[in-house]
Amino acid sequence: METSSSTNFSRLLTVGEVAERSGLAVSALHFYEAKGLISSMRSRGNQRRYGRDVLRRLGIIKVAQRVGIPLGEIQAAFDTLPQGRTPTAADWQKLSQMWKDDLDSRIKRLTLLRDRLTGCIGCGCLSIESCPLRNPCDKLGKEGTGARLLEET
Repeated sequence: METSSSTNFSRLLTVGEVAERSGLAVSALHFYEAKGLISSMRSRGNQRRYGRDVLRRLGIIKVAQRVGIPLGEIQAAFDTLPQGRTPTAADWQKLSQMWKDDLDSRIKRLTLLRDRLTGCIGCGCLSIESCPLRNPCDKLGKEGTGARLLEET
């Protein structure tokens, strides 16, 4: 957090304004700030003020979390962006490319899970006795724990 006496605070947003415009709770904003995902400045009265670029960053956080990208990866991506300005379309393309392979892998695993969910959870096996075709004699159990058929090979 910065304190600045020369910053034009009339162009900055209060924590309440950011919460309202982003649809996030004030506590979430404080959490993201504590994690270094967003930053604020302090007014002379020690109140948080945010640049308008924070709204785009919060939008990216919300979208990334919705598709399962961990905060640590979001932070690593944000570390590649210049501070103090709204990310551009080129910045977003760079970020999305960083996540593309991971998302493709997640989509593949989720598709396998969806397609096999009715008859089998991917064989760990949760129902050894009723799954003689997928896991006869619990042979997959010897390979390790978890849903073995959904793991990348």
